[in-house]
Amino acid sequence: MSYPKGDKRIADSVTEITKLIQYRDINGQNRLFGGRLMEWIDEAAGVAAMRHCGGNAVTLMVDSLKFKHGAFINDIVVLIAKVTYVGRTSMEVRVDTYVEEKETGLRRAINHAYLTCVHVDEDGRPKPIEYGIKPESITEKAEWEGAQKRISIRKQRKAEGY
Repeated sequence: MSYPKGDKRIADSVTEITKLIQYRDINGQNRLFGGRLMEWIDEAAGVAAMRHCGGNAVTLMVDSLKFKHGAFINDIVVLIAKVTYVGRTSMEVRVDTYVEEKETGLRRAINHAYLTCVHVDEDGRPKPIEYGIKPESITEKAEWEGAQKRISIRKQRKAEGY
């Protein structure tokens, strides 16, 4: 697939958002409420998608959202999003979420997710993306190939009625 304006680097879409968990963010078990984390993930993915397509983007679906560890009041949460695959009107965005240790700055992964975002026009209709991406590193190429597998699995599930 060729894109009218060529390719962008994956690094051009990287978005980092930092949050401090407050009382309004926790659930009845004194952990970060999963719905709040999902909100932050959606926000980070949307910004990364908009950076890539140069316009508006909306979330079509969340795929493979996995909670690995909890986070608690006063924890520093860091979300890092990047575009991993670009189709005609949609993009896959990976969002990794970490708790950052206050003393050392070390980050422990607590979540990762893949979202599909669609470039839309002013009326909310899908709009072609003018930029592709050029996976450069081994990791970026693996993400691209993984995205192709996830797309294939989603198509198969849809055909089977899931």
